[in-house]
This record gives sequence, structure tokens and C-alpha cells, in this order.
Amino acid sequence: MTEVASSAQAGVQAQQDDELREWLDAFEDVYRHAGKKRAAAILQAIAQKASVEGIELPFSKNTPYVNTIARADEPPYPGDLDLEERIRSYIRWNAMIMVMRANIRDPSIGGHIATFSSIATLYEVGFNHFFRGPQAPGGGDMVFFQGHSSPGIYARSFLEGRMTEAHLDHFRQEAGRPKTLKQKKSLSSYPHPWLMPDYWEFPTVSMGLGPLQAVYQAHVMKYLENRGLLKPNNRKVWCFMGDGESDEPESLGGLSLAGREGLDNLIFVVNCNLQRLDGPVRGSRSIIQELEGVFRGANWNVIKVLWGRRWDDLFARDQHGLLVRRMEEAVDGEYQNYKNKGGQYTREHFFGKYKELLQLVANMSDEEIYRLNRGGHDLHKVYAAYARALRHKNQPTVILAKSIKGYGTPGEADNIAHSLKKLDMEGLKRFRDRFRIPVQDKDLKKMPYCKLPPKGQEVQYLHARRKDLGGFVPQRRTSTKKLVIPPLSIFAAQLEASGERKLSTTMAFVRMLSALCRDANVGERIVPIVPDEARTFGMEGLFRQLGIYSSVGQKYVPQDVDQIMFYKEDIKGQIMQEGINEAGAVCAWIAAATSVHNNDLPLIPFYAFYSMFGFQRVGDFIWAAADMQARGFLIGATSGRTTLAGEGLQHLDGHSHLAAATVPNCLSYDPSFAYELAVIVWHGMQRMYAKGDGVFYYLTTMNENYPHPALPKNIKEIETKITKGLYQLPRQQGPKAHSKKVRLLGSGTILLEAITAADILADEFGISAEVWSAPSFNELTREAQRVRHHNHLDPTTKPKRAYVEECLNDEDSPIVAATDYVRQYPEQLAPFVDAPYYCLGTDGFGRSDSRANLRRFYGVDSNHIAYYAVMALYRQGKINQVTLKRAARKLKIDKKAAYPLYQ
Repeated sequence: MTEVASSAQAGVQAQQDDELREWLDAFEDVYRHAGKKRAAAILQAIAQKASVEGIELPFSKNTPYVNTIARADEPPYPGDLDLEERIRSYIRWNAMIMVMRANIRDPSIGGHIATFSSIATLYEVGFNHFFRGPQAPGGGDMVFFQGHSSPGIYARSFLEGRMTEAHLDHFRQEAGRPKTLKQKKSLSSYPHPWLMPDYWEFPTVSMGLGPLQAVYQAHVMKYLENRGLLKPNNRKVWCFMGDGESDEPESLGGLSLAGREGLDNLIFVVNCNLQRLDGPVRGSRSIIQELEGVFRGANWNVIKVLWGRRWDDLFARDQHGLLVRRMEEAVDGEYQNYKNKGGQYTREHFFGKYKELLQLVANMSDEEIYRLNRGGHDLHKVYAAYARALRHKNQPTVILAKSIKGYGTPGEADNIAHSLKKLDMEGLKRFRDRFRIPVQDKDLKKMPYCKLPPKGQEVQYLHARRKDLGGFVPQRRTSTKKLVIPPLSIFAAQLEASGERKLSTTMAFVRMLSALCRDANVGERIVPIVPDEARTFGMEGLFRQLGIYSSVGQKYVPQDVDQIMFYKEDIKGQIMQEGINEAGAVCAWIAAATSVHNNDLPLIPFYAFYSMFGFQRVGDFIWAAADMQARGFLIGATSGRTTLAGEGLQHLDGHSHLAAATVPNCLSYDPSFAYELAVIVWHGMQRMYAKGDGVFYYLTTMNENYPHPALPKNIKEIETKITKGLYQLPRQQGPKAHSKKVRLLGSGTILLEAITAADILADEFGISAEVWSAPSFNELTREAQRVRHHNHLDPTTKPKRAYVEECLNDEDSPIVAATDYVRQYPEQLAPFVDAPYYCLGTDGFGRSDSRANLRRFYGVDSNHIAYYAVMALYRQGKINQVTLKRAARKLKIDKKAAYPLYQ
């Protein structure tokens, strides 16, 4: 009975084997005669059918741990291999010598050798055959260089003749140097456009910022093409990053957008040297396989470049796939040991696990095993990957290139390789010998740079390759294109009084934006950006007027199509609605705000966001924008700690202006009235787009509705005073003059409280109060600091006076300043005001309540402002204690109220 059953089972197995062979033969027949695409289509159809029938197929996010491109599919390498190897070796040497010289002169200078050592081949293939320069047809590529590799980029520019030996000898020595590259003899530590304005394009060393910015540069490039502002072209955005950098959430945060929109103008190159700054990235796993799954899951085209040509023979002789199996078993920490500990160790611990693999390398010496190269150091493998990435359509591409941290140095794959800054003489000799550098032993102590004959074949080759590709890279365009800005009258509605009609400054901004979009000169250059808060800001009226950008248009009938302000998506849409994504939205803003440099196309971006989620959440990106001299407007809507009633702690902003004050080229304002907002926006456009200044603006607007007065006609140079940050409001003082006088300063909606407080002081206490609008305490402080610095440096000449000193020159009249921000914001002016100066603010965490209750809680309402004015006069002896107590009762001041910061 058992023999019969066994025989039957054997028959069934044989039949199943025959069926499987038939299927495989059929598939091979399709593959050979109809091609890869047809074979893939059939497999996909079968998988879909299986899914419909409820058959669960094994899921794998990974391909085998081998190169994506087979040896037979590699195109021939088009370059001169000998010349390129010699050039690459010289660049490696000069980059290392530059860092070593700097650290011998001053050990505190720092610098990095190991990163460029690992990425040099990936760069050089790009420089010689792929990176398009600014003179290329349609414009140059955008290249985000890995920040710590900057010495290698400088070393290449040195060989190209763009830099001198003096430049290299002033690496990381920048203080007090002239600003233009032609004049200065210093090089910034990392890519910094502010410090090298005609060289670096993008600051990338703050890890994670480069990758997300690269995604949105590609996104905005397609947006501009679809809107007809840029002609379709073959430009690419290249982003070089490290595998350890992928730990930063921002590094991978934009992958789904790129995959969803099929951004085939975007290429990521991940330098997978398997190490972070301190040690392995995924010591007990495989970072390359992990990243492949992440990118494939986000609909990216993934190309793995893991093994160099010296492995090809071993793969060809491995008939049973045991080599690939062993490669997939090994984890990253082991791979670092194989490279760090040499050929004998690798023979024993990698190949030695299986006797068949030991036999595979039996005829190889330990040195030959050590020389088995990784794909990221093989010109042929890298070229094949880049060439395929350029041809690929409808998907972004990532190239995962396996390399060695500190390649060629004595510290290859050391955990401490990232901090390598010097080599001893023995290490220098080994480096020289490995890369065949023509420096004799007697000259090594001098650590000379390797120069190329100006008319030698290497220099001619370098220049010829860059000429064919459109010029040197990196090279930042210093565009002089200007825009014709409409007159201030374009905002006529905001310059006039609103009468009985109440509106918020946020709504005034939206109407100004709408007017700008209709202007014949700048209308198409306006780029409105929101992170899924348009309705909160009252911007839904722009949906139909401008359209919301979608890379595929609108494939559905919107639910609200029968309404005037329906949700309209359009491939030519002007509004960039980036979803609940402040980091992505600010990167879109950066791409638009730097378009004048990157696309030779000036744009005027307005990015509106919850002010609480502005600087606080994406401050590092804003700092990068400052480095790039971005031009545009950041609109902190629903700003202040008391204007957004009911929202609570994480929605109420009382400190963004302090954050803005830390960014040197960010001009920040907190306007109270529509006419102030109009003047500031118009002035900003003039400065950024007519004059070409590398500044940007942060404006806070409120959602509180109130009547707005007209631009005062009786104040001389009112527009200049608004932009300087302070001016006195015209007010009727009543039939009788008051001998006791105070000055009240305010901004935003709290200025209205100051106006009310002035009325209370006059009516109830006989005190005359001037009211001053202070749209920017930050700009007042900066100007005063500049003046004081000048006076301190040259104390023998007549001192200059700051604008705030000219305005508030009455030393006898106390000042009370109140804003919807923390006290430190107006307190910045204290050193420059001689009169008694008291500040009220919204320190502490936000709370949920009505505006009136919140302002009373924080002590910035009209009653507290008035009481502080009475108290200030009491301290001067101008008011007696009876009046002070009456004021406390009348104004309902709780003298025992705790400071909000500690509640």
C-alpha cells in the first residue's frame, strides 16, 4: 500500500516538474523572441489574475544582491581610461593635501578626506560624461553635491585652472576676505552659495536638506514646463547623498511625490560606503537592500551598482549561484571587515563559508582578493548606470552605488574614517604609490600639490569634456534679469479705508495676491504655495481663478463643481498645493525663490502657512534658503499667540519673529493694517526683483477681522517709515492738552489694543498718549545695531543716530511696547531707548480661549497697556499712589497674577 502511494506521489511530482519545465520553456521562448517588455507584461498579467482569484504570491521588495545591469548590457566606455585615471588620482591627491596642509597650519580647522575618497569615481564619470553645464542647450543640470566631499570638487577646479594654489591653501579660512571668487583666496568648508556666490549652487552639508530640495527642484521644473514658463528640455537634477544620510527623515521624505509624478528629470546617487560618521549604517543588516525596497515601493527606478569588473569572472564561473547566496548572507558590518582586514581575512571569512567558493578563488592571491572592487569605484559600471538613468522615462531613478569610506587611504573602512584629516609619512607614501602620484620621497614632507601642464593632454581633455557638456560645474548663475514691478497703486483697495467693512490682514494679502496675478508684467511669475491650508487663509477664491497645479490635471469631476469656488486641479495650474507638508512646501518655495539663478527665470513665490509651523518646523530649510540668497515672501498666516482663538498650545505662535531675527537676510514684519502690508510687499518686490538684492521677507498676517484705515497722507515719507519699522499714528488729542505724556508702541492686532489704551488713558486719567505702529522691531534693532557698531569703531567722530533714536528722542516720556509675541521681541530695542521702556508680551505656552480672555491672561490687552502706562508715570513721580490704585481697580488688574511663562 505504501509503495503504491509512494509511486503515485512520484508520478504526480514528475508531472508537476514537466508542467513547470513547459511553463519555463514557454516563458524563455517569449523572452527570446518577443523581448523583455513582452515577457514582463505577461508575468504582470498572470500576477494580476492570481490576485483576482485570491492566490497570494510571495512578496519581495528586493532584487538579488548583484548589479542591476548585466555585464552583457553594459555600453562601451567612451572616455580615455588612462587619462581619466591619471586625472582622478591627481584630484584625490590634491584634495587630501589641501586638508592636510590646513590642519598642519591650524589643527582646529578640520576637514574631511574619507568621503571624497569613496565618491570620487561617481563624480568623475559625471563630470566627464554627464553633468551639463550652464551653456548647454536648454540650460545646465542642477547638481547637489554631497557636502563632506567639497575638497574633491575644489581639487578638480584647481586642475581645470579655475582655482589657484593660493585658493587651496586658504581652505576654511574665510573671515575678512573679499566676496567675489576672482578676488578672494579662500574656500568655504562646504557648499555655501552665500560665501562663494558664483560657484556653489546648493548648500547640502546639513544632511537631509539636499535630497528633499532636489525632489522639489525637479517638481518645480516640471511645474514651470507645464505652465509654459520653461521649454521642455533634457536637464537633470542630480542629488548625491550618503547612505547614512538616509537616516534623516527629510532625505526620503519626498520620494513618494517624485514617484507619483514620474519625475524622470531626477536622479539620486546614493554613495553606499556603509558608514555613518561614527560607524556602520546598518552593521547587522544591509542598507542597500533596505534602500532598494524603500525606493521601489515609492515607484522609483532602482539601479544597483554593487560589484566592479574584477568580480565578473567569478560570477561567470559560479554555476550554482552560491556566490550570490553568500553575498546576501553577509551583513554590512562584515563587508566592512572584509575590506578593512585584507585579502586573507576575506578568503577565510567570506569565501571560506562554502568549500565551493574557496575553490572558486583558489588560484587568486590574497592581494587579488583584496583588489576585488566595489561597483562605486568602477568607471564602466558607473557609466552604464548613469547612461541607463538618463534614458529612463516616467520614473525618477536612484543609483545605489557600493563604495568604501576612505578608499585608497590607510584607513579604508575604519569606523573612524570620517574624521581622517591627516596621514603620517608612511601612509602618505602608500597613498602616493597606490595612485602613482609623481612625488619623490624627498619632497613628501613639503606635501606638494600635483599640477598639470597648462597645455598638457590632461588639461586639454578636462576642458574639452566640459566644453562639450556646456561649461564648468559647479557654476552658479548670477543672473541680472530684473522684473518690471507694478506701481503701488496696484494695491489701491488696500491703501484706502475699509469703512465699516471688517477684514483681516490675511484676507488683505489674498486680495493683493489676486491683483498681482492679474498684472501683465509679473502675473505669470507669481507662485502661490500653500501646505493644505488655503481655506483657512481664505484663499479658496483663487482655486478657480488660478487652478491648483497637478502633474496629470484633473481626472474627476470635483464634488463642489456647482459652486463658484470649486476645487480645480489643472496641469497648467498656478497654485502649488503641497499637502500637509511644511517641509515639502518650503522646498517648493526655495526652488521658486532661487529660479532666477537656476533657471534664469525670476519668480515671485508667496508661501502662506500657519505661522506656528513656519520657522519652528522648517527653520533649517529657511537657513539654507538664506544661504542661497532666495528671493520671495514667506507669509506666516494666523500669526500671534492670541489671534487664533480656540486653537491652543501647538497652534499659537508667539516667537517666530525672534527666529526670523536670526536669519541675516530675512526681513520680517508684523503689519497691523492693510496699507502697511501693501507698502511692505511692494517695497519687497522693488528690492528683490527690480534691484536684485539677495533678501527675502517674512510677513505675519492675522485672521482677526476689524476696520482698516487709509494710508495716512499727512505723514511725510510714510512708506519709508513703514519699511524702517516705526511711525507715529495721527490721532486727535481732544480739546485740552494733557501735561502727562506716554508713548505706546504696538504691532499686529495688539496695535488696536494700544489705540484703545490711549483712549482710556485720555478719558479716564487725563494722560496724553502717542501711539506708534511698529511693523518691525527686528529691522529697527538691526539698523540700530549697525549704527552703534559704527560709532564704537570710530568714537572720535560725531556719532550717528539710529532711526529709533530719532523717533523716540523724548527721554522724559515713558514707553510701553506690546505685541502678540514674547516680550523679548520688543525688548530688543531697550539698549537704544533712553526713556523708561516697558514691554508686554505673550510669554509661555499658548492656550485655547477667546481673544479677549487670552489677551487678558497674557497681559497684552488695552487695560494692561493702560495700567503699565500709569505705573510708568507713577515710577517717575508724576502720578500719586491714589491714582495708581484707582487705575488698578478701574482696569481690573490682578496684582497677584502669575507670570504666564510659569503657569
